[in-house]
Amino acid sequence: MDPIIVIPLVLVAAIALWVAPRLREFGARRKGADLYRYDGSPNFRDGRFRNLHTYTRKPPQSPGSRRARGKKLQDLLFTGGTRRPPALIPVRRDGLSTEASGPEPGPTELVWLGHSTVLIRIDGLTVITDPVFSRAIFPLRPLAPKAFDYTAPVTVDDLPEIDVVLLSHDHYDHLDYPSIRKLAAKAGRFVTTLGVGEHLKSWGVPADRIDERDWWQSITVGPLTFTATPAQHFSGRGFKDAGQTLWASWVIEGSTDKLFFSGDTGYFEAFKEIGERLGPFDVTLLECGAYNVQWPNVHMMPEETVQAHLDLGGRALQPIHWGKFDLSVHAWDEPVERLIRAAAEHGVMLATPMVGQAYRLSDPLPREPWWRNIGEPNPVTDDEGAPAFAKAQTQRT
Repeated sequence: MDPIIVIPLVLVAAIALWVAPRLREFGARRKGADLYRYDGSPNFRDGRFRNLHTYTRKPPQSPGSRRARGKKLQDLLFTGGTRRPPALIPVRRDGLSTEASGPEPGPTELVWLGHSTVLIRIDGLTVITDPVFSRAIFPLRPLAPKAFDYTAPVTVDDLPEIDVVLLSHDHYDHLDYPSIRKLAAKAGRFVTTLGVGEHLKSWGVPADRIDERDWWQSITVGPLTFTATPAQHFSGRGFKDAGQTLWASWVIEGSTDKLFFSGDTGYFEAFKEIGERLGPFDVTLLECGAYNVQWPNVHMMPEETVQAHLDLGGRALQPIHWGKFDLSVHAWDEPVERLIRAAAEHGVMLATPMVGQAYRLSDPLPREPWWRNIGEPNPVTDDEGAPAFAKAQTQRT
C-alpha cells in the first residue's frame, strides 16, 4: 500500500485509540424516555435535577452560565501566586489499625487522603468517600487541573479491601474514572445518588453492587446506615448533561458514632434541618476550599463551613476539599487558615490531620498545623520511610 495512504490511516487509528477511552470518562447519559426515569423525585423537574432551596446569596452570574464558566477559566489560567504549595506535601502512610484488632470492631478511625477522599473504619467496615487518585481530573489531561505534589501519594492499589464506596456526585474531582475502574475489583458496594449509577455501570461496576438514593433515603450495609441528605450544588461531566444526576451530602451512622460527609455544597438552611433530623454528629467532614465570589452558593467560604458545622450539631470538624487540587484562585492554604480563625471565634474543635495520617475519634484529635512547615524540615514525618499503606494496618498497635 502507498505510504501516502498508510501514514494518515495509522495516525487516524492512533488518535482513535487515544480518544476512545477518554470519551468513556465522560460517563453515560440517559436518552429518550429514559430521561424521565426519576420523575418521582421531588428534586427532578423537566428532565433535570434541581436545587430545592433558595440560594442564600445572589451570585454575579449563574454558576452554569457561559459568562461564569468563562470567568472561572480566565481566573484559573491567568492568576498565579501561591495557589500551589512551595514544596512537596508530606504524606503519612499510617493505614488503618482497627482492621486487625480482633473479633470486636475497634473505635472509629479516619484517614484523609487529600481533597474529599477519606478512608473510614467504622463498626468493622471500611468506607471510602469520593475516591480520587488520579493526578489529573479531566479526560483531556493537558487541560486538566493537576494534583499537588505529594512525597509518597497513596494509590488505589495501596488500599485495603473496601466495603462501601460512598459517592456524593459526578464531578471529576469526586467521581474519578480510573479510580472507579480499579475499585470495581476490590470494593463491595457503591452507594451513591440518583443517576450516578449509570456512569458506574458503563465503567464496569456490576448493577447489583450499586445502590442509588434520593435525598432523605437510606440504605443499610451491615451495621451501618447511609442516608443521602440535601446539598446545594449541581452536576454534569460534559457540556450538555447538567442536572442529569443528583448531588447530595451523606450521613454515616454506626452503632455508636455518627459522621456527616458534605460532598460539595454551598451554605444553606438545610444544614439545620439535617442536624435536627439526623444529628448530632461525632465528626463533620465539611468542604473547605475551591470557593470564589463568582460561585458563592455552590461552595462554602471557610466561615460558612464553621457555621454549617454548628447547624449540624457537630462535635469535631475536619475540613476536606482542600490540599490536593488547584480549583480556584485563592492561596492553597488559605482555606484552612481562615477556618482556624473562624473555628476559634466559635469554640469549634478541629481535626487537621496530615494527608495519610490515621486518627481515632476516641483519641485526642490531630491539631498540628503541618501545612505551615511545607518547605521546612518537618519532624512529624517519618524520614526513614513508612511501610506500604495497606500493610501498615497490621503493623500498628
